[in-house]
Amino acid sequence: PCRPFHGYKRLLTSQIISHYDSINQYKTELPEYFNFASDVLDQWSQLEKGGRKPENPAFWWVNEEREEVKWSFEELGFLSRKTANVLSEACGLQRGDRVMAVLPRVPEWWLLNVACMRTGTVLIPGTSQLTAKDILYRLQASKAKCIVTSDTLAPAVESVMSDCQFLTSKLIVGKGSRAGWLDLKELL
Repeated sequence: PCRPFHGYKRLLTSQIISHYDSINQYKTELPEYFNFASDVLDQWSQLEKGGRKPENPAFWWVNEEREEVKWSFEELGFLSRKTANVLSEACGLQRGDRVMAVLPRVPEWWLLNVACMRTGTVLIPGTSQLTAKDILYRLQASKAKCIVTSDTLAPAVESVMSDCQFLTSKLIVGKGSRAGWLDLKELL
């Protein structure tokens, strides 16, 4: 009943069901609270720092101009903690507050993801193709208190700001600064 297929034996339906049942019967101890940033990333960082794990990139980003950003687990942990401090101190955000990120996939996007995990803030990702109308709808529906966007999308946000009553802070990621915006790179 089992024929070789590219060197592997096919499993019968009864074998698959048996395997599935054995997985279902396995009971794991789930923690009451789980935070990927502290429970996984920081643990790997400690292993790296203690020499029990070789330093490998936790994050490796390359853009179209072949510029690279490469962070170890320790560096990613450190930078994400700094980003978390920006969210809680400079932006005044607390657990449960919402942060909207309208960014291309730049390294800061990933830092923001991990920082939101650390602070307990809710990340609302948005594509950089959103229009001002799209941004307004998402800001109003989510009641986001903070928006993080690029210098090219900041004008679209500014055009709808008067209709966003919950928005208290604006972070910009880019090469230049903008009046009325906090510069994330400068704060880091």
